Amino acid sequence: MGWSFRWVSSFGTPFNYDFGVSFTPAQAASGKVNYNYAMRDFVSEELQGGSVFYRNGEGEIFHTYSSYARGLEGALGTYAVLDVTPKGRNETGATHSLADWVRHHDRYGHTAADACAAHPEHQAATCHHDAAPARK
Repeated sequence: MGWSFRWVSSFGTPFNYDFGVSFTPAQAASGKVNYNYAMRDFVSEELQGGSVFYRNGEGEIFHTYSSYARGLEGALGTYAVLDVTPKGRNETGATHSLADWVRHHDRYGHTAADACAAHPEHQAATCHHDAAPARK
């Protein structure tokens, strides 16, 4: 199709605060933040959000699309894979999101027992220490 576009990050700019996906300590202390066009309980210093902009030939920039929270799932291929597994996303923890149990690849325990010990609320249903050999 011949399309090309640049990905641009908001890192190091105040855009995330303007966009309402990053919150100051004062906002966090209040217990409520304006996120996704509504006042909500504060749960994190940063939440999900994505924007699309277009620059025309005259250099004018237009904000053409924004999405928050679950509206960004299409960009996460992992969700499509998890959605066809028996337990799906298994979003049963405190925040009802993958953040309740998914960690960076190097932040899991070294054995199945270590991983289960990190989340005792799931031990009865999901932890079978003899099912997987210990990693070294």
